[in-house]
Amino acid sequence: MTSSVIMIQGTGSHVGKSILVCALCRILKQDGYKVAPFKAQNMALNSFVTRDGEEMGRAQVAQAEAAGIEPMVEMNPILLKPTGDCGSQVIIMGKPIGNMAAREYYQKKGEFVSIIKDAYNTLKSQFDIIVIEGAGSPAEINLKDGDIVNMGMAQMASAPVLLATDIDRGGAFAWVVGTLELLTTSERNLVKGIIFNKFRGDKNILKSGLDMLESRVNKPVVGVIPYIHDLCIDDEDSVSLEYMNDNKFAGIQETEESDLRSVISANPQPSAFSLQPVDIAVIKLPRMSNFTDFTIFTHEKDVRLRFVDKASDLGNPDLLIIPGTKNTIDDLLFLMRRGISDEIVRLSKRGTMIMGICGGYQMLGKQINDPYRVESSQETVNGLGLLSTITTFARDKQTYQVRARLLGHQRLFHVTHELVGYEIHMGETLYNGNNSIKPFARITERAGKTVDVFDGCISPDGNVVGTYIHGIFDNDEFRTALIQYLKSKKGLKPSHTHRADFKSIKEQQYNELANIVRKNTDMNIVYKIMHLQ
Repeated sequence: MTSSVIMIQGTGSHVGKSILVCALCRILKQDGYKVAPFKAQNMALNSFVTRDGEEMGRAQVAQAEAAGIEPMVEMNPILLKPTGDCGSQVIIMGKPIGNMAAREYYQKKGEFVSIIKDAYNTLKSQFDIIVIEGAGSPAEINLKDGDIVNMGMAQMASAPVLLATDIDRGGAFAWVVGTLELLTTSERNLVKGIIFNKFRGDKNILKSGLDMLESRVNKPVVGVIPYIHDLCIDDEDSVSLEYMNDNKFAGIQETEESDLRSVISANPQPSAFSLQPVDIAVIKLPRMSNFTDFTIFTHEKDVRLRFVDKASDLGNPDLLIIPGTKNTIDDLLFLMRRGISDEIVRLSKRGTMIMGICGGYQMLGKQINDPYRVESSQETVNGLGLLSTITTFARDKQTYQVRARLLGHQRLFHVTHELVGYEIHMGETLYNGNNSIKPFARITERAGKTVDVFDGCISPDGNVVGTYIHGIFDNDEFRTALIQYLKSKKGLKPSHTHRADFKSIKEQQYNELANIVRKNTDMNIVYKIMHLQ
């Protein structure tokens, strides 16, 4: 198959590359093309497990969904999951090959070029159009030697490039000119157009600047995309959380995260922030992974979702969630240093429901052991002690798509339908000889194979729950039952008039995104760049 290709690069991180690729994938699908996303190397803690049990970046999964296709690990052949400030777990074609310091990885990454080429060529043989996403900026001059994700990838694929910039931050014109100035002539020639993203205001006022820029760089401005409010599409990293906190309050949505924290801290009791009956707080861990586990709550009209990283910000939530993490032990120590762990225990004793997902589940137990130093230099640490479990890290990672059944819990709620989700963990958690603790769910299928395995556990009073299943809240019946249960606990009348349909919401969001980008982009130029009609 002869494929066309286009690439989105950016003047920096978080300018909207992932979202623009997502939009192009949906637009091209709407126009009748079979399209696939591709990102050679992704650095993110937000990951997903494919049907074949392979791990890949969540952003490429969203892009595949927008394209209407099954996610394939070839769409993201290299995934780096940071374990600290100077090192990452390196995942090649969905499988971890070990932890590497930054210097070691950069010395080895030339060895991965053939893997990237093979993955790209696999997609190219199956799809009409490949939409490639770059990473960070192509003008990072200290990283240009051996580049495999920006201009190195564009040259490898002979891909025309659209350079995206974030005008909301200010300095976008200088950002574009400076980026182009730092490229070589051959690299600059690959850039066929500029996209201004996150624009607020009157485009007529912007026109003179665009005309001057086009004249200076001799490249067309292909699109000016408006700032899109309340569009919840999975992003690749938790930087986007600063835009997610309290997104239901239009006047607060764009407030800086530090300001949000000070407002919440100053108003821990019911206030303008507490208009929703159910208050869900998620601990914002330093190495939090899969924060998109909670995105669906932003579509529930009776729920307020917030991310907190200070004990004083916790307040009195109806549900406190400890999310997954790439470094359970270090993030647990973070909770202890900040006094958050003591506050979690205090809230549990007062009857607040506590739920741990994956690494958060591990923290809820009595002890975590790392005999092979998989995550930490510490061999053993004490957990929060809210569940009588002990977790031991193994050398091998477990990655599965799963189906499960919620077990009958007298003090919880009932769910009829099967749960679907996925596991990504290296820890094995066992009960510590306490017969009063029950498993949370029974896994019936892993990677398409029938199994009979217990998952997670629940405390005798039903207030503390741990599970390894990522994506559990995306199950509409489970999420609705949870919200109704939290309402009943605080004496509110359950509502049966609304249930957010996760799949329908996602489709609506992809279509809305595509419509906005199509309306504000000269798609004739884009098609011309790709040599398509």
